[in-house]
Amino acid sequence: MGWLFLMAAGIAEIFFALSLKYNEGFTKLIPSIVTAITGAGSFGFLMMAIKTLPLGTAYAIWTGVGAAGIAIAGIFLFNESIDMYRLSSISLIIVGVIGLKIFSGA
Repeated sequence: MGWLFLMAAGIAEIFFALSLKYNEGFTKLIPSIVTAITGAGSFGFLMMAIKTLPLGTAYAIWTGVGAAGIAIAGIFLFNESIDMYRLSSISLIIVGVIGLKIFSGA
């Protein structure tokens, strides 16, 4: 169950970061509400995940999923760069997350 909570935390983290782009310094109501809800959800799911998963592993995966997810979202939503170095770096994050999952022993 911890892994499900951790994936939910990572997905919420992606939406949290996306909503930061749209709330314009908390001056827009709906995006600001989304920011608050997804931020709280992300932390809440992470707290539930670390009850059964190693803290270091869970935190690293949470940040990795968030970082890779928002980088990929930026490519599609904001026309951010798709050069070889950027894609390679995102791939390394994803490989690291998968490696932590495989070798976590949890």
